Amino acid sequence: MTFLSCDALRPMDQRRSGILLHISALPSEFGIGDLGSGAYWFADFLVSAQQGLWQVLPLNPTDSAYHHSPYSSFSAFAGNSWLISPELLLEDDLLVRKDLQGKPDFPPARVDYAQVIAYKEKLFDTAYERFRHDKRLHKEFRIFQKNNASWLRDYTLFTAIKESLGGVIWTDWPDELRNRNKEALYDFELAFAPQVDKAGFLQFIFFRQWKKLKAYCRQRGIELIGDMPIYVNWDSVDAWANSENFKIDVHHNPLSVAGVPPDYFSKTGQRWGNPVYDWEKLQASGYAWWIARIRHDLALYDCVRIDHFRGFVQCWEIPANEPLASSGKWVEVPARDFLDTLQKTFKPLPVIAEDLGIITDDVREIMKTYDLPGMKVLLFAFGEDLARHPYLPHNFQQRCVVYTGTHDNNTVRGWFDNEAGAKEKENFFAYIGRVVDGKDIHWAFIELALLSKADTAIVPMQDVLGLGQEARFNKPATTQGNWQWRMPAGAIDPGVVQRLRELTQQSHRS
Repeated sequence: MTFLSCDALRPMDQRRSGILLHISALPSEFGIGDLGSGAYWFADFLVSAQQGLWQVLPLNPTDSAYHHSPYSSFSAFAGNSWLISPELLLEDDLLVRKDLQGKPDFPPARVDYAQVIAYKEKLFDTAYERFRHDKRLHKEFRIFQKNNASWLRDYTLFTAIKESLGGVIWTDWPDELRNRNKEALYDFELAFAPQVDKAGFLQFIFFRQWKKLKAYCRQRGIELIGDMPIYVNWDSVDAWANSENFKIDVHHNPLSVAGVPPDYFSKTGQRWGNPVYDWEKLQASGYAWWIARIRHDLALYDCVRIDHFRGFVQCWEIPANEPLASSGKWVEVPARDFLDTLQKTFKPLPVIAEDLGIITDDVREIMKTYDLPGMKVLLFAFGEDLARHPYLPHNFQQRCVVYTGTHDNNTVRGWFDNEAGAKEKENFFAYIGRVVDGKDIHWAFIELALLSKADTAIVPMQDVLGLGQEARFNKPATTQGNWQWRMPAGAIDPGVVQRLRELTQQSHRS
């Protein structure tokens, strides 16, 4: 997979705008958004509204154990097979029309993951069997395996072993598999060859479909912004295959886990539970694992937003035996050496730094030194002093990315109707110089974002549609009802397209 950087399209310091919508939230008849016709339809919508950017959430595999959060994956390199399009499998003759019969009555506006998985697993079994007996794609598959050998074999083994053992965490596997004994892994690979091969086949199909979509977006002048979680799960192929990169004990258990101290989202902080990196060992390796990960993602996207960027400067380490995030402490990271290495390796380094939450001067200095744009979220801006709040447009630096909200916030309409106090509403109306009705509040926020001096403006699709809190995608520090919202087919009417296009033209972002 080789694609050009975002500078091959438009430099990051030109005015531009786009939409945040995850693939799973696209319209689809198969219960979850996928890489098929709904994705191409959305790309066409972006063009018609003169938007040049499409931002997605991480595309890595999700799992019911982590409530299908795209930020809690068992692989930092693999793709989410639930996003594979059955329509495109039909086009490749890996399915036939009758294979799609018996489709459940999927809810139109939410993802029922249990239904989706049960249905798609059957389709994938059928497609794999047809693939095995039809040699047309085998050469392309072998090339994919060769080009992705650095992570693919470990991934296929990890998923097959987990499946064979009922899904238990890798630290509870038999010793020879947990410790990656070469003979034991070879024997397992022979004994479970179909399961291992099928896992690789699904990765081949996912990236094949993604590559086609990215090429279509490139032809239409749309840049793709990806999202990279800074941490990986402990129960992941990355921790199993590269455990030397993490702070662990002799029994392969983490000594410390990641999180954040108390902040806007949680009064007690958040204990994420991810293993923290052993930066001394990473530094000694020349940051080989991180370079491979970033290179992999820059082949998929034009730019990458790195979630929790401040973890590259200081990370909040919580002792593994402590239940509360407030028990943690900030630990220094060799940020300058790491970023120097990245900038020498990737020229340019098309990265957006997620710098929300508690950001100290050292983090700001690192971002300034390496010319990394940060984020401004308008929903956070109106509860304090209107003269000095850093998220108010008159305080922006040009090199930043402004959002009305993010996947972790309520929608603008949901915020206005259910969260904003009288003072916040008063501050917002005073700032824009007029009173806005609740049914039009989202357009006032979109206009404020697009007319700002920020180089880049991103609007979640829920805000473009003016949806309420029922369309919220995620509520941090909760586990129920997240990552399920989907945009129903026909949700975008011509008036929305026209209004967004006109605002984009007025703000010189088209």
